[in-house]
Amino acid sequence: MRHVLFPYLALLLFTSLSATAQDVEGSEDHPVISRYPGSVIQQYIVENYRPYKVPIGPVTGYRAIGEWIETEGRLTRIYYGLDGGERSHSEVYKNYADALKAAEFEVLAEGLFPESSQKPDVGSRNWQGVFFAANPWSVNGPIGNMVSGTSSSGGSGTIIARKERAAGVVYVCVSVEHHSDQHVGALVDIVEVEAAETGLIVVDAEAIGKGITEKGRVVLDGILFDYDKATLQAESKAALEQITRYLKDNPDKPFYVVGHTDAKGSLEYNQKLSSDRAKAVVAALVKDYGIAADRLEGHGVGPLVPVFTDESDAGREKNRRVELVER
Repeated sequence: MRHVLFPYLALLLFTSLSATAQDVEGSEDHPVISRYPGSVIQQYIVENYRPYKVPIGPVTGYRAIGEWIETEGRLTRIYYGLDGGERSHSEVYKNYADALKAAEFEVLAEGLFPESSQKPDVGSRNWQGVFFAANPWSVNGPIGNMVSGTSSSGGSGTIIARKERAAGVVYVCVSVEHHSDQHVGALVDIVEVEAAETGLIVVDAEAIGKGITEKGRVVLDGILFDYDKATLQAESKAALEQITRYLKDNPDKPFYVVGHTDAKGSLEYNQKLSSDRAKAVVAALVKDYGIAADRLEGHGVGPLVPVFTDESDAGREKNRRVELVER
């Protein structure tokens, strides 16, 4: 996985500043996102599993944020210190925000505040205090700077972002604070949510409708086939029932059912397999669930429209799918 880079700053800056300080022993940048040049890892915490609350809304009351995503997974928590007083918290924040957006992360919440701001919104010190209280750290150290001030403390900011990978969803939560005239701190939390075991998630009618409305297509999770065949497994019944529910709730809409494969094997073979699988889904919906045959067309595109690289098992698993596409 490529690193998220900061393109606006010269490598010379990183080299000259980092020569005077060292990262804590055993620490390293996470592969998902690199540091602001010149920053030093002053605290490094990895927990293989823990619940985590991702804040995505503003402060709505006393020590309360209105919207959260509750998730769980592997947490890597890195506190970076930037000393010398040459860079502002807003510059650090902007570089992280630009880098995440350039890497096509979905930004769920963001906000940057000067010291004088009284607005209890995303990224303010009040907001950060609620965020950190919901996801506390269990050890003391420099990370405590995020919740303690000095006589020369300044502004703050936070950006919350998410990206879907073949290996699962990853959340990146970056909070920065101007701790003193000589120190800017950045706390970077990376939460890696493991991908669910195949077949345990079944798309429901509501999710189908949302996907069609937003994107014009939706992956039909829970549709399972025998290995290398177009034979539907019995475990597909729950998904087929939900697809039927959506189709009957929207009786005037026609759709394509499109099969996809990974890239293993020849193009001709995979195109036929994907087409046969799509047509098997259409046949089941028509024969077993009473959907009108003229509303559905089955097609296969083989490996021509991947959603992830085929270089990993997880990527190939995601590429093997059936989609419902509006027409």
